[in-house]
Amino acid sequence: MRKKFIESFVSVLPVTAIVFLLNLTPLVRFSVYEIVVFMISSVFLIIGMTFFNLGADLAMTPMGENIGTGLSKSKKISFLIAVCFLLGVLITIAEPDLSVLALQAKALVDETILIFTVGIGVGIFLVLSVLKIIFKKNLSTIIIFFYMLLFALVSILAVNDKTNFLPLAFDSGGVTTGPITVPFIMALGVGIASTLGGKNVGENSFGLIAMCSVGPIIAVMSLGILSNGNISYEIPDYSISENIFSSVLGTVLTVTEEVLIAIGMIVAFFAVLQVFVL
Repeated sequence: MRKKFIESFVSVLPVTAIVFLLNLTPLVRFSVYEIVVFMISSVFLIIGMTFFNLGADLAMTPMGENIGTGLSKSKKISFLIAVCFLLGVLITIAEPDLSVLALQAKALVDETILIFTVGIGVGIFLVLSVLKIIFKKNLSTIIIFFYMLLFALVSILAVNDKTNFLPLAFDSGGVTTGPITVPFIMALGVGIASTLGGKNVGENSFGLIAMCSVGPIIAVMSLGILSNGNISYEIPDYSISENIFSSVLGTVLTVTEEVLIAIGMIVAFFAVLQVFVL
């Protein structure tokens, strides 16, 4: 807990310091009320990130490694692929980074559609990563091929005047660097490679995050190509409510519901695997 608290504190402190420094310049001028709310929110953010990262280390990482090892021992490749796809989708849906991105881009793409599009992209490329481990294929060749495909899609979006999907697509790739996705996918890869990776376990389990980062980019670009029209971004309303307590209460209830649904799906899926497979 102490280690996670220090990590969270070090992560939040620079951002907090930058905001205060900007407030001393003519560029930005916050009210005393806004500064107080920001300070309190920063404290809650540090506490929340501490418990979040602790839970990821104690639950998500061991779960991913045990699932990878247990499914690999079954030698049922088709079943392993199906489970990895579903896990990729569920883990991505539970990723808090994606919820923030979907909220900011809701004027461009419906939140639910974007979340599931990114989740499917991660799921497909997690499957490809697992197949790379099983068949011991070269990572660089696969990455080069899919980046060539990626830039071909960029050209198509440019021709169809839908370049506003490009920043959203590339930002979607960053979702796979989130605090839930990274430890889970890496642990899953290690678990699979330890059973099916052959002699070079470390090398064969390497590159899963790089592979899975390409998936959402291609998926969101494909969504942009299939979409109608060219909608512009709208910046969400981030103003601080005058009645801060009722606003916080409403936000807490909304976020709690979202977290329970996202984490609940992962827990339920793992419980089924535990009973019938592991």
